[in-house]
Amino acid sequence: MKIAQKIEKQINKIKIGATFKYEQLSIESNEYSAAAKAIERLIEKGIIKRVSTGVFYKPKQTIFGELKPSEEELLKPYLFQNNKRVAYVTGVSLYNRMGLTTQVPRKIKIASRDKRITISVGNIKGSPVKSYVDVTDRNFYLLEILDAIKDFKNIPDLNIDSGIKIILTQLNKLKPKEIKQLISYALSYPPRVRAFSGSLLEHLGFTIELKTLKKSLNPLSEYKYGIDIRSLPTITNWNIK
Repeated sequence: MKIAQKIEKQINKIKIGATFKYEQLSIESNEYSAAAKAIERLIEKGIIKRVSTGVFYKPKQTIFGELKPSEEELLKPYLFQNNKRVAYVTGVSLYNRMGLTTQVPRKIKIASRDKRITISVGNIKGSPVKSYVDVTDRNFYLLEILDAIKDFKNIPDLNIDSGIKIILTQLNKLKPKEIKQLISYALSYPPRVRAFSGSLLEHLGFTIELKTLKKSLNPLSEYKYGIDIRSLPTITNWNIK
């Protein structure tokens, strides 16, 4: 089968509106030159379009014209490598999605353990930050919660009482196994995150699981979050002010 036919067959399997990279087209290293030419011809025909260097999508046509990929789709090629998640969106953009702030940042933050990911796609601009643990599809949502706890007192326009309720709701949705995973990841975060996490989880009724968090903290240290004891009574057990 010719390279052009091989490429077209692979692209036909991709959903309309989805983004993709060369690595998703099962191209051998010695086929890249021919594949690049085949891709350019498909772009000229309007079958696919280029998002950025090495990133493409299949346009969706509607009665109102062409529908571009969603922000989630545009970010996907940068958050995954070889179909495995290596990064996630964090910072104010994440906290807006969680309902912790109404502000929308001009630039999003992309957290990854080993990669520095910078994005410039249309109106989407992204800068890299380092994640505290390796990122996977099975843990990124736990890291999102921990990031919100880490940045809690610096989240713009945050209502502290509402913010605590939102994070408690997120934690309460987790299964016991996920709570244990979150606690193990929290141990890689700064002490204030461990203390605040412990306070939140204790409020939800977890006790035995929190021993490792408690042991990891200096009993003389205090952590300032500006939280009223009426919003979270357990803060006194974790030296949170």
